[in-house]
Amino acid sequence: MIRSLTMTTPKRLRDLIREIRSARTAADERAVVQKECASIRDSFRDQDNTYKCRNLAKLLYIHMLGYPAHFGQLECLKLIASAKFTDKRIGYLGAMLLLDERQDVHLLVTNSLKNDLNHQTQYIQSLALCTLGTICSVEMSRDLAGEIEKMIKSSNAYIKKKAILCAFCIIRKVPDLMEMFIPATRSLLNEKNHGVLLTAVCLITEMCEKSPDTLHHFRKVVPMLVRILRNLIMAGYSPEHDVFGVSNPFLQVVPNLVRVLKNLIMAGYSPEHDVSGVSDPFLQVKILRLLRILGKNDTDASETMNDILAQVATNTDTSKNVGHAILYEIVLTIMGIKSEAGLRVLAVNILGRFLLNNDKNIRYVALNTLLRVVQADYNAVQRHRTTIIDCLKDADISIRRRAMELSFALVNTGNIRGMMKELLDFLENCDPEFKADVCSNIVQSTEKYSPTKRWHIDTVMKMLRVAGSYVRDDIVSILIQLIAETSELHNYTVQQLFLLIKDDIHQPSLVQVALWCIGEYGEKLISGVCEEDEPVQVSEDEVIDVLEKVLTHNYSTEVSKEYAMTSLMKLTSRFRTSVGRVKAVIDAYGGSTHVELQQRSVEYSNIFTKYENMRSALLEPMPLIEGSRSKNVLANSESSTDLLNEGNIPNGESTTSVKAKNINNTESQNILDLLDVVPPAGNSANPAPPPSGGANDLLDLLGDVATISNPAPPVKPTPAPNLLDDLMGGDTTHNNQMNGNDGPYKLTAFDKNGLKVELTCERDNGQANVTIINVKSTNSTATTMSDYIFQAAVPKSFQLQLQSPSGSTLPPMNDGEVTQVIKVNNPQKQAIRLRIKVSYKQNGNNVTDIGEIKDFLSGSRTRLLNVCT
Repeated sequence: MIRSLTMTTPKRLRDLIREIRSARTAADERAVVQKECASIRDSFRDQDNTYKCRNLAKLLYIHMLGYPAHFGQLECLKLIASAKFTDKRIGYLGAMLLLDERQDVHLLVTNSLKNDLNHQTQYIQSLALCTLGTICSVEMSRDLAGEIEKMIKSSNAYIKKKAILCAFCIIRKVPDLMEMFIPATRSLLNEKNHGVLLTAVCLITEMCEKSPDTLHHFRKVVPMLVRILRNLIMAGYSPEHDVFGVSNPFLQVVPNLVRVLKNLIMAGYSPEHDVSGVSDPFLQVKILRLLRILGKNDTDASETMNDILAQVATNTDTSKNVGHAILYEIVLTIMGIKSEAGLRVLAVNILGRFLLNNDKNIRYVALNTLLRVVQADYNAVQRHRTTIIDCLKDADISIRRRAMELSFALVNTGNIRGMMKELLDFLENCDPEFKADVCSNIVQSTEKYSPTKRWHIDTVMKMLRVAGSYVRDDIVSILIQLIAETSELHNYTVQQLFLLIKDDIHQPSLVQVALWCIGEYGEKLISGVCEEDEPVQVSEDEVIDVLEKVLTHNYSTEVSKEYAMTSLMKLTSRFRTSVGRVKAVIDAYGGSTHVELQQRSVEYSNIFTKYENMRSALLEPMPLIEGSRSKNVLANSESSTDLLNEGNIPNGESTTSVKAKNINNTESQNILDLLDVVPPAGNSANPAPPPSGGANDLLDLLGDVATISNPAPPVKPTPAPNLLDDLMGGDTTHNNQMNGNDGPYKLTAFDKNGLKVELTCERDNGQANVTIINVKSTNSTATTMSDYIFQAAVPKSFQLQLQSPSGSTLPPMNDGEVTQVIKVNNPQKQAIRLRIKVSYKQNGNNVTDIGEIKDFLSGSRTRLLNVCT
């Protein structure tokens, strides 16, 4: 008794907050917290519960600051078991903050939750529902799901909406319990209370996203005639179909959503639900999202929604931000279902109006959405091309980036000239981080849509001049190949390039292209003949002066100097009067500190002294480069240095430099190195070094892949090779008998754990040695496979091009597919050995499988190797 009288009253919460805020250093704050925690521990040991709520409230504040407060967990359970509402309130709040399913102590609250869920006071029921939705574990969800299902049927809207949200959390935690709540959910869309409607739509949305069967359940009646659905909605009282005063609610999921949405937009002013003049925008957005899920890949459901979507789009006030949010959801819904063409145009026009908005966030959303839907309605997006081009000048860098990407997506044959003019202006003034991407996209677009060869070359040369040093190395290779293939423009091209670098050698990519052309077509430069333009009169000494300037200038890169050295050597077989001067320039670099220049100088000088009789043959014009130019524009293809080593002097390259530069392989090359079983012809005596870094790790996964020094002899091609000959390199007659036809060859390459990968092989009509493999991946399980990646590798004797996939998500129950195209160049007609790797995420687990296809005709075509999960 004396002890209780002499006890000090604990500090109030507001006093503790004031004291913590007044701490000047982190050490002072920790001292205050530690002192208060010690005081709270002492009070918890005391049997007097007078100030337990106050102490627990202070402990929760300390927990929110990041300090440990686990010693208050049992005190939360004691307060929850109390009969007082004030104790239960702070106890449940503490349970939501301090407990989670990772701690076993949370199971002790299950019985208290069950008792309070059946309490007569709605506020205590509400506390229990909020806590259960926050901390529910799998065991707790299974124990209390029945109680929640009963409370969903309650007549009290306050309890019903909280019970629905609790069911939402339980389904997220335990999807197997979904079927328990489906019967109780059917009639929720007929509720008048907006809070119940909002939570019901959220619950149905979650069910449809979790289970394809539930999705089918909620839209199974959509194929019925629209007339019958309208009659069900508009019909009066019908005893044989009446369920609680509603005409057959089991057949009205989509129509009920349409009816609710129509009531929202047609209703008069309602202060209770009005937000900036829009009636309950939160409910409208949730309904639109659910309609998008129900109408996806369903023509009849989409037809039911068309009218109401158009009505909402035209009646929504766009003067406030809340109206923009609803219109954005309408656009996503229209583009996500099988809507009418006119409705899609309306959606694109809404986004076009967004582009004119002063709010940069709305403009960014519009550009981002247009970029996603441009392929769905290309012509409608084209109408807003001018507005999109104007966004390239926006002050916001994010808007400029999205506008740039969308602008390239809109380029076609009809607008290529105007679009390239705008994009080249953008390239000249854009941020440095954009320039490399803009150059790669310009090269790709001009390759597809250029009206003439001369315009194509002029555009890319202007791009090189404007971009400066921001051009990727592969662009140099592509332009060199383009010029080499356009023989009728060699005179014009080499003269224009010479004029460009005569007074300005600060653009390394432009200089390298020009030097290659001067070395290859030097005789045409000094000929003074040009049919495309006024010819330029250039002497041999002027050309050599420019090349010497490149070699001596401080701004010239090492690669540019290498190009200049090789170009000078080539000119000794093109020029007649300047061979001695060229030889002197080359000899001068025999002692250069730059190893590559020194080695080239020594090797080229040896050609003059020891192999003069072979010099003309060594320096003759290069043949055309095989392969398409634009297939790998945006990928990391061979660098310009590799082209320099392999494309100018066939027998004069530097072995040391080739070995050094081959180490810098791209990721795609590392994947090809995994199948280093057939090295290229002529290299068996000097096999390439094993790949380093991540490639070794992948080799460990593949296990049995080893390097073989002796390549298998290639099979001689038949006079009329067919597809199967490309695939297997065997006897075509036997292969045709095994396959049974001459059409596309199909096989299942992978079928495990519900993931099925099918390959359809056919020959490229344009190239006899190229085989096109169409990959189709499907998912037969009940859950979605996300982050799906398909990879393939072939031996080095083949060239493999893996194009971008159509997506990265495999819907469940074979509801969709991911497609991808592989092109394999098989010049030696050998049997294709294909190794595949698939990876995806399912149910929170990362799964990776590796397979190998060794024989396209055998019964067991796929052999699984080490499985890494």
